Amino acid sequence: MAKKKEIKKKPMQVWKIYKASSGKAERKNKSCPKCGAGVFLAAHKDRETCGKCGYCEFISKKEEKK
Repeated sequence: MAKKKEIKKKPMQVWKIYKASSGKAERKNKSCPKCGAGVFLAAHKDRETCGKCGYCEFISKKEEKK
């Protein structure tokens, strides 16, 4: 039998998700309303999406300019 290739997983980059200020950790991105507080929405150029359930919020051009 042929050997299976090992898939190397990248470690989660927690420092990109949270911001530490005055001794407390604050979340940078919004959390998903369907999945709960532990799942974050990924910030794209024109939308925010959940990688777990596929929930999507589009950013209007008016909000983008602010």
